[in-house]
Amino acid sequence: MSGNRRHPLGTLWNEFNQVQDEFAKWLGRATTVTGIPAPQISVWEDENTVFAEADLPGVDPANLEVTVTEGNQLTVVGERKPPEVPTAAWIRQERPFGKFTRVVGLPALVDADKVEAKYVDGVLRLTLPKHEAAKPRKIVVKGE
Repeated sequence: MSGNRRHPLGTLWNEFNQVQDEFAKWLGRATTVTGIPAPQISVWEDENTVFAEADLPGVDPANLEVTVTEGNQLTVVGERKPPEVPTAAWIRQERPFGKFTRVVGLPALVDADKVEAKYVDGVLRLTLPKHEAAKPRKIVVKGE
């Protein structure tokens, strides 16, 4: 089944993403190639599932695209539209807007067909069930 094959550079790509994330933490933010701050994404796992959350206030869920590639690469693409203030003048504008892309390596292969995404109160919550190949299996040891 070709959907479970890993890209030959997958491990290197994961390490690159981790280094990029560490630099982003060091600088206090993650940015995309366009310079627009990318969303911060928290990822954690239990025995059967990987979970992810991203704070995306002001982003219309219709402008979000979530994909899983290579079985362990989570990509969130979206756009925060600029606020419309036709009769006002900006005093300060610190909230970024524009298109963003964030790619995060996941700690295990996930079953992309079973991923659930919910957007509530500006928070994107993802439930990514682990692929059967990534789940621990108990091996029965037989004596002679």
